Parts: sequence; C-alpha cells; structure tokens
Amino acid sequence: MCGFVGIYGNEDVAPQVYDSLIALQHRGQDAAGICSYDSHTFHLKKGMGLVRDIFHEGNMVRLKGQMGIGHVRYPTIGGYGIEDAQPFISHSPFGIAMAHNGNVFNSWELKEDLFKNDHCLVGSSCDVEVILNLFRSALLKQKIKNKLTFENMCKAAKSVFERAKGAYTVVGIIAGHGMIAFRDPHAIRPGIIGIRRGGMKDEYIIASEKIALDILGFEVLRDLAPGEFIHIDVEHELHSKIVMKRSYSPCIFEYVYLARPDSVIDKISVYNARLRMGKKLGKRIKKLNWDIDVVIPVPDSSRPAAVGVSDVLKIKYREGLVKNRYIGRTFIMPGQAIRQKSIHYKLNPIEYEIKGRNVLLVDDSIVRGNTSEKIVKMLRKTGAKKIYFASAAPELRNPCLYGIDMPERESFIANQLTVEQIREKINVDGLIYQTMEDLRDCVVPYNKKMTPCGACMDGKYVTGDIDEDVLAQADNLRSCGGMGAQQSDQMKLI
Repeated sequence: MCGFVGIYGNEDVAPQVYDSLIALQHRGQDAAGICSYDSHTFHLKKGMGLVRDIFHEGNMVRLKGQMGIGHVRYPTIGGYGIEDAQPFISHSPFGIAMAHNGNVFNSWELKEDLFKNDHCLVGSSCDVEVILNLFRSALLKQKIKNKLTFENMCKAAKSVFERAKGAYTVVGIIAGHGMIAFRDPHAIRPGIIGIRRGGMKDEYIIASEKIALDILGFEVLRDLAPGEFIHIDVEHELHSKIVMKRSYSPCIFEYVYLARPDSVIDKISVYNARLRMGKKLGKRIKKLNWDIDVVIPVPDSSRPAAVGVSDVLKIKYREGLVKNRYIGRTFIMPGQAIRQKSIHYKLNPIEYEIKGRNVLLVDDSIVRGNTSEKIVKMLRKTGAKKIYFASAAPELRNPCLYGIDMPERESFIANQLTVEQIREKINVDGLIYQTMEDLRDCVVPYNKKMTPCGACMDGKYVTGDIDEDVLAQADNLRSCGGMGAQQSDQMKLI
C-alpha cells in the first residue's frame, strides 16, 4: 500500500502536492518524494521517513513547475532503502517521471527481460521503475519521429498491461507533453481524478484517495476505470481511453482497513462500508447471547465498525483505548519486530471504561494475532472482567500479491489454528469473524458493476495468473526479507 498524487495547475504545484501527501500519509510512512516539472527540467526531492520530516521550505522553493507528482511509500515485497523511494525519472525518450501504488509480481522476470532485450538496467527493487522502463521501451519501439501522440501513449500503456502482472495505478509526467495516469485492467488499486475550474485554465488532480481532492478544493470527476489511460496535454485538455479491460475488481481490504474513513473509493463511502460491517457483526453477535457491558474499538480504522455493532446491540460505545498519534499504523510498519515494539507505545487503556466490565473489543482484522493478544493482555491487566473479540474482516489466510504487505502463509494465525484455538491463544471469552458473504454485502450492492478482490481472505486471485509456484516464491521472498533481499546478476554488489 502506497499513496500517490499528481497535480497539473496554473502555478507552482509543489506546495499542493505536499499538502496532498500529508493527507495520504496513512498509506505509507517509510519514504516520500515529490517531482515537479517546469517546462524545462524535472526537480526531484525524496527521502526516508514522514512527509513533514523530508520537505522543508528550502527544497519546496526549488520544486518549481505547474506539474508535480508525489508519493508516500511503505514497502510491500521491495526493499526499505532510499533507492526504492518514488517518484522515478527516465530522461529518454522525452523525459518521464512516474509514481505508483501496487505490486508487479513478475517484476524480476521483467527486469531480466529489460536488460537482455532492451539493454536497460533497472537498479532498484521498486516496481514503478520496471513499469517506467516498460512504458519507455514501448515508446522507443514505435520509432516516433515527430510528435508524440495520444495513440502512441495508449500503445505504450497497452504494452505495460500485457507484460506487467499484478495491480498498479500509476501517475506520471512526460516532459513537454503533459501528465498521464493509468489503472491496471482489473482496477485493483484505487485512483481518482478531479478538476478545479475558475482559473486561467482547468486544473487537474489524480490521486489514490478522494481526501487529496477534498483538501485542495477539487471537484471529483470520477474514478479511473479498469485499463484506462489518461493524458492531460499542455493545453490542459483531458484525453481518455480504455486500453484493456479484464474485470472490475477493486481491493476489498481498502474498505476494511487501508483507506481513510472519509474517502470514497469507486463510488462507495469507506465510512458507510465499515458501519455496515459492524451492523452485520452485531446481528450475529446478538444470537450468541454474550454478556457485554461496553463496545470498544481498537483505534483508528475499526471505529465505524464498532459504532455499527453498538447500534445493533444497543450497548454503549466507548473509547477505551487511546492512540498515540505520533506512532504509525502497525499493520503497515516494515518488520514484525518494529510492529511488536510499537504496540506498547501506540495504545494505552482508559481504566474508567474497562475496569470491572465485560468488554467487546472490535478490530478491523487479525493477521498474526500478536497485536490482538497484547491488547487483550493490556485490558485484562486494566481490570476487564470478560473480553470478547470481533473482527470486521474474515480470517486472513493468503498473501496479497497486489500491493499490501502481508506475511508468508504460515505466519497467518488462521492457517495455524481453528477459531476456537485462536480464541484460546489471544485469551478472549468469545471470538467472532465477519463472513466473506457479509463482507461482500457491505460493499458490492453499492456499486454492482464491480466484483471486489478478496484474495487475502478467500484465495481467489482475480488476475487469474497466480498459481502455487508464484505463491511459494512470494512466501520465500517475504520470509527472507523481501524482494529487496534478492538481486539479479546485473545488480549484485561485490
């Protein structure tokens, strides 16, 4: 999971790109970058850490130009270093800058192919550098002599779609030609486009989530369609074409955890979807006759679901855990050791709401079970009489090859233990998971055109090209530290 934004305005846009990245910080806390273009050259600044720690007045002044793209990153299967921070730039042909959200699971094969057949060395473990060079190579093969046309760009995007397996939404700048964006043929990762009228020319924004549009006063045009390529030319005219469509399968986990609750993704309110998840759980919990005094969420993403549970059960909702907002999201932190340590600093219980009460704890999901176990231990130490646990998502069992950092299959607690055994391990008096059917009912009826991807839960990979060999390779890469730990022969250091 990463966050990106691209803005084409009437004046220097870097400050607006910065503001957008602050709004998208929840999508990645490992690294950030901004690339601007001023009609003559690219200006690039990227670094490790949070947006506010990387960008200062001095480098913001240097980021000149009416076009800019930005990125916040957390690593999925790639490495953790500055060499993998986005955006990436290629200076030939034309000059292209790109950033993306997603994962290309055949990237290492493509790197070898690019080196052998296109004489192009990809120097990082970041997928967008692969996508950038696939796009670049496809343009070169067209032997463009005069003007680069929209059709030339669409052909290049189609070549990317045909070769890059996985999920990706991309934003970019082509020097002297404008801004581009495209979404993979299954539309797995989100992308939305907006417009701001009233200036010298219409201004455009393309981002991972609607919140980036909201804070800058852009009007929503629409979500990018599956396999759509967009070009905003130097006259600020928008061109669009569906280059290749295979399905409409946005990631359902965006609604469970990844996106901000105030976002709307593919026409569905994230907040309302989470409320519905809670109400579905509430109806099933009602039949269990649990003795519950209070409903408490694990902040932040599970709050709407906890409200939904509370509404159905007619049992009071309370904030019983206080989150340190200066600690990142544990799910997207690189490395299990860092996740474990951060739990102690991230949450602190409110004794008044917990001591002597039977608590229903609501969380978005259970991955390894470590976080859940430690929170339960914290609540018992605070004096909770009984603790029940409700997960807004079904059991997570499978690695995501589409851009979310999840462990190898053997690390998922649901693959090791039954629900009853998980209940015993995390030490709760009752445990309930959302059903897959109910989760889909919280999303699909509100945009009937789509069939969301829930592969991390049901094992149905929507691209149709993930077999046991691919999964075994992904397990191996994750267990040994990620794709960044492997290098092709051309990139080994001696």
